Amino acid sequence: MQKIGIVGTGYIASGIYQQMKPEKAFVVSKMLTRRTIDSSIGLPQSILTNSAEAMVEDCDLIVEASGDAIYATEVLLKAQQAGKPIITMNPEFQITTGSYFADKGYITDADGDQPGCLARLNQEVESLFFKPLAYLNIKGFLNLNPPENEMRYWAERQKLSLEQTISFTDGSKVQIEQALVANGLNADIAQDGMLAPKIENMADTGFLADAAKKLGQPISDYILCASAPPGVLIIAEHDLAYERRGNVALNKLLTSDEKYFRLLLPHHLIFLEVIKTIRDWQTGAPPLLNNSSSPRIGVCAIAKKPLNKGDTLERGLGSFETRGSTVRIKEHPDHVPICLLQNARLLNDIEPGQPVNFSDVELPQSKALDIYLQIKTKVCHMDSSPNTTDLFSHKSKVAERRLTDRRLTDRRLADKRLAEG
Repeated sequence: MQKIGIVGTGYIASGIYQQMKPEKAFVVSKMLTRRTIDSSIGLPQSILTNSAEAMVEDCDLIVEASGDAIYATEVLLKAQQAGKPIITMNPEFQITTGSYFADKGYITDADGDQPGCLARLNQEVESLFFKPLAYLNIKGFLNLNPPENEMRYWAERQKLSLEQTISFTDGSKVQIEQALVANGLNADIAQDGMLAPKIENMADTGFLADAAKKLGQPISDYILCASAPPGVLIIAEHDLAYERRGNVALNKLLTSDEKYFRLLLPHHLIFLEVIKTIRDWQTGAPPLLNNSSSPRIGVCAIAKKPLNKGDTLERGLGSFETRGSTVRIKEHPDHVPICLLQNARLLNDIEPGQPVNFSDVELPQSKALDIYLQIKTKVCHMDSSPNTTDLFSHKSKVAERRLTDRRLTDRRLADKRLAEG
């Protein structure tokens, strides 16, 4: 029987533990928590620990489900150094520092969240020789700047944290998920923040495949469709299926423009499906999905309201101050990844709709910050010049002039901190 260590004791982590209880081939040996041992309701105290080292030592595989990119990085560095395989239910970690781990051992995001479900559906689609053109997350509703009273109401009703509820509602979560899909499945985004069309019928998605063909690469995006199930959708083409599209089974999958096929997985079962990824690891299957060692897409923080110089942002993701938006890292190398924006002191005033850049904040030292700076330098190849878009028109001329100097400083700082351990 193989031993599984779980990082986290919240909604996702506790669900993974409960789902695995009947499993005969695995046992949860340790669960790492930042809470006091006696405060994790419904979990046996005998398996709880506050020591990452103890959890890493007493397991064959680690499942990370904390939802915190900075904390996960610290823990998974210990796991990687110990040679332990890693499964994450944490797209936040993957799109922030996951690329550092991608070529250093087994690491994959899990089934259950929509990125993992898209990767699993993609395996089936490609095995049948369909050519995917658009990887789509399905959402029913978003509010980019939700009011606090509504978020507190829904957090209590759904038994989720306030931060989770905000990140789901303001679109940050889907931006993070689709950045991971783009990096992991070698796709692109059609524009900053993605196209995100609001549609009434899932058949009206052929134009997303058109956008991908114009770009010359599959795209990662999402749709807002109140009538659609909470699952994932791939828009694809297939010459033979198109030739025989008169068949009823094939005909019903056509987009409304009758050019492409809609391949739908109508659900994602969150923590219930993680066991599938664990079984894959046991049988020696390759990783389902990770952020790749050379990512192209990141998620920047966009101000929701005026932010004032001298203030401290406790957190970026799941806050009333900022939301996440996908960008190409190489085009916008100065953006601060939203998952790194914790306890950040503002150096400049920032207007609503403006991105938060490294020149705008002072971030606490962390391994995650050091690693991200190395990833950014690799992606930008040091000599890339940023392309500006309307979204980033707020950048100051001073920040632009100093961009090259900051890249060099970032790299030296990252190298020094990693060397110091």
